[in-house]
Amino acid sequence: MNSLLPRSFYEQYDTITLAQKLLGCDLISQQSAGQTAGIIVETEAYLTNDPACHAYRKKTTRNAAMFGPAGTVYVYLIYGLYHCLNVVSAAEGLGEAVLIRAIEPTEGIELMEQRRINQTKSEKTPVFKPEQLCNGPAKLVQALGISLSDHNGTCLVSGSLSINSASLVDFEMVATTRIGLTQGVDLPYRFYIKGNRFVSRK
Repeated sequence: MNSLLPRSFYEQYDTITLAQKLLGCDLISQQSAGQTAGIIVETEAYLTNDPACHAYRKKTTRNAAMFGPAGTVYVYLIYGLYHCLNVVSAAEGLGEAVLIRAIEPTEGIELMEQRRINQTKSEKTPVFKPEQLCNGPAKLVQALGISLSDHNGTCLVSGSLSINSASLVDFEMVATTRIGLTQGVDLPYRFYIKGNRFVSRK
């Protein structure tokens, strides 16, 4: 049975290696509405000397959690509309993190669907296929009920968000370029499980 990843897990790897090691692990969100979970199938690494990294210039109020100890949760707002979930990595004060881009839903799927529906601006109630629920960083944040106010700066070892050791271990990994960037677009810092239908983009 897979178990909660300890702080030492996040501390022992550099950011690129951690982004790879998190593939196959279970991301779990425990809230009053219920527990939701999924297997991490896609990640991206962001390094402090990387122009696409939020910490590239300096520490700010927005990115302060990114400079915390490895295993800290970093949630940020993009486009003024959506949030993204990151796992802080590397040494405290450095400012590096791993973006969780997609998960394969395994638990609380009905709750995930309802949360996604509640976030939809369309007049028509959407119907989500399982592979559409969490195949993108903003989607998985909505589905797991993650928020900036409740989760940013919390600890993956002791908070309501946690990651368990890998439940999926027999897979081939793809390393490629990241998505939706204007800087650092050629760096091969995106990793995903080959052939997995829950990945955001092949």
